[in-house]
Amino acid sequence: MIAPNTASAAGPDTESAPAVDVFDGHNDLAWYLREERDYSVEGLNDPAVSPFTTMDQLAAGHVAAQYWSVYVHSSITGADAIKATWEQIDAVQRVVTAYPERLAFARTAADLRAARAAGKVASLMGVEGGQQIDESLAVLRSYARAGARYMTLTWSTTHSWADSATDEPVHGGLSAFGREVVAEMNRIGMILDLSHVAPTVMHQSLDQSTLPVLFTHSCAYGLNPHPRNIPDDVLDRVPDNGGVAMMTFVPSFVSNARREWVDAGEQGTAPEVTVDQVADHCDYVRERIGIDHIGLGGDICGVDELPTGLGDAGQYPNLFAELASRGWSQTDLRKIGFDNAMRVLDAHENAYTAFLGSAVDAPSAANGTAASATGDGGTGNAGPAGNGSSSSAGAES
Repeated sequence: MIAPNTASAAGPDTESAPAVDVFDGHNDLAWYLREERDYSVEGLNDPAVSPFTTMDQLAAGHVAAQYWSVYVHSSITGADAIKATWEQIDAVQRVVTAYPERLAFARTAADLRAARAAGKVASLMGVEGGQQIDESLAVLRSYARAGARYMTLTWSTTHSWADSATDEPVHGGLSAFGREVVAEMNRIGMILDLSHVAPTVMHQSLDQSTLPVLFTHSCAYGLNPHPRNIPDDVLDRVPDNGGVAMMTFVPSFVSNARREWVDAGEQGTAPEVTVDQVADHCDYVRERIGIDHIGLGGDICGVDELPTGLGDAGQYPNLFAELASRGWSQTDLRKIGFDNAMRVLDAHENAYTAFLGSAVDAPSAANGTAASATGDGGTGNAGPAGNGSSSSAGAES
């Protein structure tokens, strides 16, 4: 079971931290509910039930918008992966429906702004792993209609059309079908997420994409050479694309010492990872490519431990306080917290709303019903189910 992070929040005082809204790129609450709660959505304001993400934590963290990951472990493939993805979509929709005073489902940028104006957390989704479409563009479109606004092209393993950063390459990046996927995502306004993918895929996607990309939960390879981090030559291309690199809180991505400890077999006491080390990555990326291309994607609920000072969804203000102490202005903080991620979503709005307009008969995900791809051959909605094939609880997702 994923255990709560009991480390004290050393560093900047949350009470004095500047209030900055957050549009976070990646939270794995739905997978946590699958693995630990049999998809129960009861008690999600109790940290004993949901240690990393409660409704009160979201409020304390000033989370205004959240991409909830609809992740499926890459050992689940084919029709089973499609079924599991719809179970994850259903789980997110059930969470939103269960807490209507706190959360509001959002598909479009306009929906997000309306939710924010109402003081609710705008809840979007992101598919994490290209194997989840089972080589079907119709399935891809069905996820997009249901409100999945990005897709991470791989997870931690290479699949049939794209190479992963943490597995052996097979395709030299993207296959021919992989390039079709990129084109279709641009056409329908579904954001490319280049976290997890091999650098070859990053470069080929940046070559091809006509819309801004996200790296929803990665750090800077130049500070810590973990294969999941973004190489400098890729970072350097992000401004021309208009994309955003969203810094994550995964300890072994943040800290070189922690990565080396993991690589050596996790013997002895783990090196501590702190909020100021996450701030170091923010500084590095800002200095290299500019303030307009940084965001935050904590990967909260996707790991079994978070950095000291960033132990749950309520502690984003600690990072903003640390950055403010380094001279970041309030405008800078708003950009990294919310505005940059919002700009990428806005850039996809015309394509996405045009796509939705071509399928006006598709059920609305906003009312808690997962949309199928009417006329497109997409899968239907699978209801809540028990656990199937799963990852180890501590695996980063």
